[in-house]
Amino acid sequence: MAQELFTGLDIGSNSIRVAVGQFMNNGHDRPVLQIIGAAECPSAGINKGIITSIEDAVSSLSTCLDQAERLVGQPLTSAWVSLAGSGVLLQLGKGVIAVSNPEGEIQDEDVDRVLESAKMVSTPLNYETLHILPRNFLVDGQGGIKDPVGMSGMRLEVETQIVQCSSTLSKNLRKCVYRTSLEIEGLVLSSLAAAEATLSPKQQNLGVALLDIGANSTNILVFEEGNIILSATIPLGANHITSDIAIVLRTSIDTAEEVKVKYGYAVPTEVHDEELDLSQISDEQLTVSRKFVSEIINARLQEIFKRVDKELKKINRSGLLPAGVVLVGGGAKLPGILEVAKDALRLPAILGYPQNVVSAVDKVNDVSFATAVGLVMWGSRWGNGQSERSGKSKEVLGKMKKWFKNLLP
Repeated sequence: MAQELFTGLDIGSNSIRVAVGQFMNNGHDRPVLQIIGAAECPSAGINKGIITSIEDAVSSLSTCLDQAERLVGQPLTSAWVSLAGSGVLLQLGKGVIAVSNPEGEIQDEDVDRVLESAKMVSTPLNYETLHILPRNFLVDGQGGIKDPVGMSGMRLEVETQIVQCSSTLSKNLRKCVYRTSLEIEGLVLSSLAAAEATLSPKQQNLGVALLDIGANSTNILVFEEGNIILSATIPLGANHITSDIAIVLRTSIDTAEEVKVKYGYAVPTEVHDEELDLSQISDEQLTVSRKFVSEIINARLQEIFKRVDKELKKINRSGLLPAGVVLVGGGAKLPGILEVAKDALRLPAILGYPQNVVSAVDKVNDVSFATAVGLVMWGSRWGNGQSERSGKSKEVLGKMKKWFKNLLP
């Protein structure tokens, strides 16, 4: 019997990334998750996580999925799909039930019921519930309980975080994916998927900020004591750096991108003041100082991190996260960005590479693949081979409960 495949589909404004994994024995005591294929293609019809053209988006998705299928040697039938953008809200919820067991012992079914009851909160118009994440359980009024299963009590309560997303955003995203003939196992908040791949339970308990620097936006997810305390989006990303270079140097966007990728460095004081002849990478006869390019890049990064720090100040965590910040996404690959982040945010900063997966595919050992790999890991934990469309998949609530247990030290 063929091993089940777990597919992660990360849909971004600049690129679409697909990662495919399955469990392998490899001589271990228990099977380990191995990434067996990965593909990356330019995206079209997508901007800041929002579908702007159905036809263009479907074409880009189909191209990337075809590449992935050729790599793994079999068709992909379903996937876990990332959802990002500014149309995401966090809301607190609370549920309460009477324990069903006559002897008062709390069972898994009771936890499922209390989480379901917590779902009954007022939802803003044109929004839908994406995830329900438990923060704290109370048994007969006693709080601070992480896992109540097996405890005795008559009344079970839960305090939750409810992640809600724009219905318009999710419906258009689903429509694009379905038109590729791919079934959707579930939609997952992109930064939450990246956290699955890159953050350890210890980091999430101490306090850590995940910064996903994409093409047109930067997504922020802050954890403390295993709970999400902030989810925010800043409308600035790597493409804004490219645009700055193009405007200041009066050159084309394509040339500006080449300059950024080949010669860009985020810390001007560490760059030699050498002259760059742009005729070597384009048809333009232009000479520019590499240090000047670095100053352009640094100015925009300073603005991005200033906006991040402003969000941290709203929750009184500016400079106060022991585990620092973890950078993922294509924009995090810019040389010298860690030094700028450390200085601007006054926090430790590291790059977030996928952890706890085995792969012979070099491409996935990259900060830009954190979300795609995280989606594969998400599916490997809770996938049941049945899609959203089939109507037979397990409720997200039960999956969130298992996810929460994995956060415990």
